[in-house]
Amino acid sequence: MADISCSNGINGVNGKGYSLNGYRKSCWYEEEIEENLRWCFALNGILHTGHSQYQDIALLDTKPFGKALVIDGKLQSAETDEFIYHESLVHPALLHHPNPKNIFIMGGGEGSTARELLRYKAVEKVVMCDIDEEVVDFCKSYLVVNREAFCDPRLELIINDARAELEHREEQYDVIIGDLADPIEGGPCYKLYTKSFYEFIVKPKLKQNGIFVTQAGPAGIFSHTEVFSCIYNTLRQVFKYVVPYSAHVPSYADTWGWIMASDTPFLLSAEELDIKIKQRIKGENRYLDGKTFSSASTLSKAVRKSLDNETHVYTEGTARFIYGHGSAYQQNQV
Repeated sequence: MADISCSNGINGVNGKGYSLNGYRKSCWYEEEIEENLRWCFALNGILHTGHSQYQDIALLDTKPFGKALVIDGKLQSAETDEFIYHESLVHPALLHHPNPKNIFIMGGGEGSTARELLRYKAVEKVVMCDIDEEVVDFCKSYLVVNREAFCDPRLELIINDARAELEHREEQYDVIIGDLADPIEGGPCYKLYTKSFYEFIVKPKLKQNGIFVTQAGPAGIFSHTEVFSCIYNTLRQVFKYVVPYSAHVPSYADTWGWIMASDTPFLLSAEELDIKIKQRIKGENRYLDGKTFSSASTLSKAVRKSLDNETHVYTEGTARFIYGHGSAYQQNQV
């Protein structure tokens, strides 16, 4: 790994698809989104960098987006707009479920998904299972907005592989949420996007009327064919009803996608969703309401056509990845 520095005139590139560039006494974060496309913004400083057993980690204080969590060279979450991502991930599934009481989060180490879940009056237990204790620990330390969630007695925090944890647990859940890192080559999470995982691990752990929802990577007009379309098609092989939806997340420099799946149909109108938001949730959502979800689940013509025609099924042997490489891949190249 090359030097990472904020000093004037120094350019540090870490070899994982992003760099921290010193110029005019200012720090810059730069992420390589595609081979010929990079995204950068100014930093106030670097709060943490390190390498855990599984991933390269950086916590940055950015000028436009506040504190930002970067894993394996990919920005995962930024303070000023993470509410878009997490409200979109959590609330559609929780609102469509008739009475969600116990939830299992795969990943979610920063605590924001748990925070949104614990706003529900009826939720009795949230199990958050993240593989990387170092990520969880420094998010506890630095992300003040989630400290209350980490202290909530309804939250059970487990450090383990989500697949292994789900396999050995006897209980079933009303909702299972995939708040996982993106599927990148050499990363720890791509096996949790496969048909076999959905069919033999996730689905049997859902109660009747249970709902599974996962983040599904970039869903823009050009980027949705990386993984979004094939994750959608893979879930269609396992569940009767599958709803893809998307939203623009400014710090990601793209539209992002989520997919919700169940063997029970999703029938709520925008008005019915708004009623349930008022009845079930403490406080007010900043982003998602009934009309917003109706809009989010109405994809563009090009994306709809692409999803309808997608035939690829995600397996360990036929995995697709978003652009970039995890630390395990990098180590194998040395």
